[in-house]
Amino acid sequence: MLSLAGLTMLMASSSQAADLTIENTDIDVYGYAKLDMIYDVDADLGNTIIRSKIGLDGEPGVDGHTTMHAYQSRLGFRTSTPVGGHTLKTVIEGDFYGNNGFGGGGGELRLRHAYGTWNGILAGQTWSNFGNILSLFPTVDFNGPLGQGGGRQAQLRYTTGDFSFSLEDPEGSGAAGGDVIAEGTNVYRIPDLTVRYQNTSGPINYAAAALVRYLQYDAEGQTVSNPAWTDDTATGWGVMLEANTKLTDSITIRGSITHGDGIGGYLYLSPAAPGYVSSTGNLETIKGTGGGVSVSYATGPGSVNVGYGIVVTDLDDAYRSGDLAGTSDERYASTFVNYIWSPYDHITYGVEAGYHTRKQVNGDKGDAVRLQGTIKFGF
Repeated sequence: MLSLAGLTMLMASSSQAADLTIENTDIDVYGYAKLDMIYDVDADLGNTIIRSKIGLDGEPGVDGHTTMHAYQSRLGFRTSTPVGGHTLKTVIEGDFYGNNGFGGGGGELRLRHAYGTWNGILAGQTWSNFGNILSLFPTVDFNGPLGQGGGRQAQLRYTTGDFSFSLEDPEGSGAAGGDVIAEGTNVYRIPDLTVRYQNTSGPINYAAAALVRYLQYDAEGQTVSNPAWTDDTATGWGVMLEANTKLTDSITIRGSITHGDGIGGYLYLSPAAPGYVSSTGNLETIKGTGGGVSVSYATGPGSVNVGYGIVVTDLDDAYRSGDLAGTSDERYASTFVNYIWSPYDHITYGVEAGYHTRKQVNGDKGDAVRLQGTIKFGF
């Protein structure tokens, strides 16, 4: 499970880094301590919003849960060194959402970013080249907007002008994982390939990206429940469009749409895997579409943000054939309203209300309300 909202909270913060120079390398140390205070009006959704935990209508369960934690607290290092006529930059960053921090554990340090850039080359782990940056809106919740493209991936990327190309880990580090539903028989032979174009036109910033990937399962030498499962391959693909613009000095709007077949978690917080193995042994890909819109209004020392995100996957064929259970989630949606402000440098407050829904392929559905506040002390 990976987060894009952490990036937007960094953008909303006025925290600055501590500078240090050793020989010809500039070093910035940055981070923050963050307390999240959460009240779930309905079912307990975890330390950050886990849509699969939303209670279904008519389902018995305990309502009303308070959670407080500091797992999003972060520490990072940035370096800058002149090398061969260009600047070599590195970033290493971690937080404390390790050890299943999303579902109720947490507290262990985990790696978020570890990459370097030099002369157009990026190598390491950071946001996918297929991911959304321009259309993200600030949320207090760590997971934040769903339906975006991409997450953090190990990758090799090359940027030239407005274009960037990447080879990315086909297995993924969580959000963009390549697993199909095949009882652990997944095979990862070649990297996922992405291309991105980003530019501006007057006041509009926009980007488009495409993804292609190779999916495979092979049950040779494995014990599986269905003897018809042997091996098969499929091709996954995806496209993404996003943009933002300032309507006035105070009002910013953003929007994005992502669609694909077999992209799995490249559709951020998708309820579905890239594909599944049918009862006849065929590897079938799963289509998914997601996106969102938001508006931010700068007022006082911060901004009011209103945003909506949705992700929908197509599981009907798999359900009708009996290859997936009717209890499989096929749609998540969220609406956020918040105010995030910084009365002083290095100090950020936030309050947020969120309304979240899920729907299963058999038609069952449910909703939940979360209220959340945060205090962040940065450096």
